[in-house]
Amino acid sequence: MGCAALLWGWLLLGCSWGPGPLGVSAAALSTATYVLDDASGPGRQFDGIGAVSGGGATSRLLVNYQEPYRSQILDYLFKPNFGASLHILKVEIGGDGQSTDGTEPSHMHYENDENYFRGYEWWLMKEAKKRNPKIKLIGLPWTFPAWIGKGENWPYDYPDVTAYYIVSWILGAKQYHDLDIDYIGIWNERAFSSKYIKVLRQSLDRLGLRNIGIIAADGDWNISKEMVVDPYLNDAVEVVGAHYPGTKTVPNALLTKKKLWSSEDYSTFNDEVGAGCWARILNQNYVNGNMTSTIAWNLVASYYEELPFGRCGLMTAQEPWSGHYKVEAPIWITAHTTQFTQPGWSYLQVDGHLKGGGSFVALTDGLGNLTIIIETMTHNHSQCIRPPLPHFSVTPQRATFYLKGSFYMVETLQVWHSRLGFESGNSSLFQQLHPVKVWKGSFSLDLNMDEVYTLTTLKTGQKCGCPEPPPPQPFPSNYKDDFNIRNPPFSEAPNFADQTGVFEYFINASDPGDHVFTLRQVVVQRPITWASDADQTISLIGNFQWVNMTVTCDIYIEKQHDGGVFVAGRVDNGGIYVRRTKGVFFWVFADGTYRITGDLAGEEILMKGLSGVRDNAWHTLTLNIQGTSASGLLNGYPLWENVTISKPSNGWAAIGTRSFEFAQFDNFHIEAS
Repeated sequence: MGCAALLWGWLLLGCSWGPGPLGVSAAALSTATYVLDDASGPGRQFDGIGAVSGGGATSRLLVNYQEPYRSQILDYLFKPNFGASLHILKVEIGGDGQSTDGTEPSHMHYENDENYFRGYEWWLMKEAKKRNPKIKLIGLPWTFPAWIGKGENWPYDYPDVTAYYIVSWILGAKQYHDLDIDYIGIWNERAFSSKYIKVLRQSLDRLGLRNIGIIAADGDWNISKEMVVDPYLNDAVEVVGAHYPGTKTVPNALLTKKKLWSSEDYSTFNDEVGAGCWARILNQNYVNGNMTSTIAWNLVASYYEELPFGRCGLMTAQEPWSGHYKVEAPIWITAHTTQFTQPGWSYLQVDGHLKGGGSFVALTDGLGNLTIIIETMTHNHSQCIRPPLPHFSVTPQRATFYLKGSFYMVETLQVWHSRLGFESGNSSLFQQLHPVKVWKGSFSLDLNMDEVYTLTTLKTGQKCGCPEPPPPQPFPSNYKDDFNIRNPPFSEAPNFADQTGVFEYFINASDPGDHVFTLRQVVVQRPITWASDADQTISLIGNFQWVNMTVTCDIYIEKQHDGGVFVAGRVDNGGIYVRRTKGVFFWVFADGTYRITGDLAGEEILMKGLSGVRDNAWHTLTLNIQGTSASGLLNGYPLWENVTISKPSNGWAAIGTRSFEFAQFDNFHIEAS
């Protein structure tokens, strides 16, 4: 009989105490009492728990899942009283630049271009709203198309232009998708401009969009210094949002009298330690820092795991080809808060620190409902990826809660419990236990380490028992895509993960036959960057563990004189590290030359010569890598051979261009092992 079962056996008798955790005598427990009282009015309003899709391309593979698996994943994320039951979805406003694990396409690649069907964030927001019509939506840019900066790598020189661009995205969301955006950000983790924030606020107000709140500045708390001395800036900002605040705020942020959010947090590998990190900060961001919303980066790990920050999502869905996904522990840690609270509830005014270590928060809807969330995460089992976590200790403890004010009449509380099992490797996640009887306004709990409890008057909690997803499978070793699709559901071809540039389905109306439907690279100027985008464009695909492979693709150089394209294998890098990508790259250029290089930058030349390739004509490239040797064919005939390859020893396949230039690809085929 487990500790929890023993505990509830006692509590059901109406006693206000229970036995200590196994192996701990009751006398050894630290004890403390805590009062929950709303008589002096509520604390800050709770704004919800959310997650980020984007920043970047973190949901890339999700869209390619077949039903019913795709809907099951979405249900676990968004469906109320089901799984994570998220209150907030924050998405990247794609800007054509690398934003961590890939690029997301802009709704305006060029100044005279508008298309509100690119990418997958529109689709994701609609799926979230379909499941929870009350979910709050946030848009935030990481990068911007080049035309915004008029030649400068900076979005604030022409604030009217940038505001026009962002407002267009908001209007497009409504006009084409019937989506109402609730909040808008400035520029993720980069400098803010007070002038731009005021211009954006004026632009929104002029269009009757006063209900859209501005979150600033999605970095550190420094904007609050300016807000306290600039009343116009203070009026323009609704939420002061900081990233990875380590559960702490600063005095100036409190002085703004604004909502304070951890507008991006977590970013940690989604094992039990990641769940411990998430449990700790969900409570302590409020307890230590007065933050009333915490938003996880990222929503779902739907990108190739070997890209930066692999599996740093609340759950994992990185195999659309097999249908396999995994509901990780952070989903159920989220449920402890989200299934028993709603935005608009209020925190109670309590200290929230437990005497024996850990924390608790209490929230109410003002109508008599009460939810208490307790966490006892230990230091080594709750370290987030950032910032460093100062040492603290947690010990077994008995906590007695006294319910006062309007809660004095509460007789029973429903109980949900998780225990993260680090030594045993056997976690118990989001289990409903016997209700607690409240005896004369009080009850006691014996708390062990690394536990989460939710005690609530609500009876709505649910842990879904969905069918198991299919088993994992590697990426298909024989994979083809001819891009022949007249009305694609998404603008990008399945499984291609753009790392610099944007590769879109294209209808080549001037082609007489074989190449009407192609994949085209469409970013022709270096965007206003957030990370270190490459000087070349590149899209990855496949299995990072591949060693031997034959990659074939039809290519069409559009840029005269100095245009060029490549196919590649054993590609070893992407995301924010794309500039240092190595592999085996087979390039052909519009001037009739070819090169084989060991890197994307084209600096490590392994062979070069004449090919006879020209622009505005289709050619077929074949790259064959076997062991330590590589060879290449042009239009089915050998062009080069016996190039020795020492490293990398494995990696993805890829296609791309020499610069930011138009180029087309067709009949992609890979055979690998």
